[in-house]
Amino acid sequence: MSTKRKRYVLVGTGGRAEFFYGAIAARFRENSELVAFCDINQTRMNYANKLLRDKYSHPEIATYTADRFDDMIAAEKPDIVIVTSVDRTHHRYIIRAMELGCDVITEKPMTVDAEKCQAILDAAKETGRNIRVTFNYRYAPHHTKLRELIMNDTIGKVTSVHFEWLLNTRHGADYFRRWHRDKRNSGGLLVHKSTHHFDLVNFWIGSQPESVFAFGDLMFYGRENAEERGVTQFYNRATGNPLAKEDPFALHLDDNAHLKAMYLDAEPEDGYQRDQSVFGDGINIEDTMGVLVKYRNKAILTYSLVAYQPWEGYRIAINGTKGRIEMTTVEQSYVNSGGDKKLEGALKGKSLQVLPMFGAPYEVQVEEKEGGHGGGDPVLLNDLFGEPEPDPFERAADHIDGARSILTGIAANRAIATGLPVHIDSLVRF
Repeated sequence: MSTKRKRYVLVGTGGRAEFFYGAIAARFRENSELVAFCDINQTRMNYANKLLRDKYSHPEIATYTADRFDDMIAAEKPDIVIVTSVDRTHHRYIIRAMELGCDVITEKPMTVDAEKCQAILDAAKETGRNIRVTFNYRYAPHHTKLRELIMNDTIGKVTSVHFEWLLNTRHGADYFRRWHRDKRNSGGLLVHKSTHHFDLVNFWIGSQPESVFAFGDLMFYGRENAEERGVTQFYNRATGNPLAKEDPFALHLDDNAHLKAMYLDAEPEDGYQRDQSVFGDGINIEDTMGVLVKYRNKAILTYSLVAYQPWEGYRIAINGTKGRIEMTTVEQSYVNSGGDKKLEGALKGKSLQVLPMFGAPYEVQVEEKEGGHGGGDPVLLNDLFGEPEPDPFERAADHIDGARSILTGIAANRAIATGLPVHIDSLVRF
């Protein structure tokens, strides 16, 4: 065994975890060594070990319940802790890992509110450890191409961005079935999902948010909205419930072996139900949102996110002093952990067009490759676990990038609650 291999432990073996541990087990064994799982749920860790053994021909690894995190670090001596737990717990493991001498790779969003964000920033400064935030959308070839066009002065200085993101009734609905439906867990979609989009804008225009205003509400999902549309029959969860059989929004865990093993079989330990009704009580996140952002370079963003549309994807227009870029992308619909990982962010169609101020519009061709997010995921994973190649686009994101992306959503949440604009500088100190 080479002593050069970096040692990894992973915290949170839910839906997003396999993206990371599967890559280490399959592609990066020469560079990386996976040594332990940590989770609140032993059944779920056992299933992750089964996947390691059966799917990746990798030896099973040690498991530690969440209350034994410190014991795991002491015993396994990892170089890096991968954090893929529920969003509201990210800060707990990120900070403790750094305090115990480890670097961190964390799933987005880095955390869910300003206080936790400040705690992470302070801990990073105090410990000097490194944090990587895994913004895989940066690595999608069409997104990288857009950054390249702007870097090359194709449309001059960027003055405004219009960004409309649509989640459909399969993927969008999925956030309202699970823990994300409680804003305490996820920060709402403006933090959990939009962190991708706000990070892309920061990445594309090379600036950071300064002030934010927003509106948002729950206008489609939830019991009250269903009642207003005339629905009279309700259920709490779909699996095994006759009322859910004809509901196109229902998720039946016993119909999918992976979801059954990861969630239904693990329920007796922590009570978490992955298949709640999207028209039930207890949903306190928005499904319809509009955000206005002013950046330090004076650019203006108008942003829309709606989570119950007939198709999945987005329309982006970036205006500059020399012209305009327009991009439309239609993505493959998916349910988290419900199928092939390569379908996450997979493209069904896209167009990227440059419209010069004084010239004919032209299409920009982008080469797509194998893997999720148009071939971006394998590049990100190599960046994390392999031997990174020189990157003129600087796609690798640290905790400062992670903070700047979530702070737009955190500020938007505050603006929705107060009806007042929010200055980013009032939220945290960098």
